[in-house]
Amino acid sequence: MDNKAPEVSDFTAAEDPFALFGRWLAEAESAEPVNPEAMAIATVDAEGMPNVRMILLKGADARGFVFYTNCESTKGLELAANPKAALLFYWKSLGRQIRIRGPIEPVTDAEADIYFATRHRESRIGAWASRQSRPLASRAALEEAVEGYTEEFAGGDVLRPAYWHGYRVRPVEIEFWQSGEFRLHDRIEFRRATPDGRWAKTRLYP
Repeated sequence: MDNKAPEVSDFTAAEDPFALFGRWLAEAESAEPVNPEAMAIATVDAEGMPNVRMILLKGADARGFVFYTNCESTKGLELAANPKAALLFYWKSLGRQIRIRGPIEPVTDAEADIYFATRHRESRIGAWASRQSRPLASRAALEEAVEGYTEEFAGGDVLRPAYWHGYRVRPVEIEFWQSGEFRLHDRIEFRRATPDGRWAKTRLYP
């Protein structure tokens, strides 16, 4: 991560981490060619072993950061047992990353229904057909399941499965990192004791 940062205003003066996140995401949407909303999410299993994978951000505001998944997947089961997560955004073209940590809460059924309805019909059928994270005998078995649900929902709407839901990360830590020459990066960290508390800001050594 030695790439020179673009000319930007001094982000370290920011006092609202959500507003700063919004600005950085908007700039990433103009600079990144593919999936600027992609983020890594880390969870922990029952033995304390971490898991990390890439997913897509589906909403962000002062309440937190939203994503959707199959609740019966490895990710969903780990979040049910230990409802905390860490997120990471990295935008290579801008030389920036954002790290986020906090507890998880489910979105409302209404929020999940509204988002599910915006997905492509085939993606909604795929949510029914995929037993996410569980063993799959063959690709043909998945394709047969897709065909079966396509026939089942023919001519009708594809509603959200009960096991497919959304989660909101309620951050208690947000760190912004801007690359600098010779690894002299800029870092600021926002912390608060609870998801509804007041933020305290600290500048960190690179």
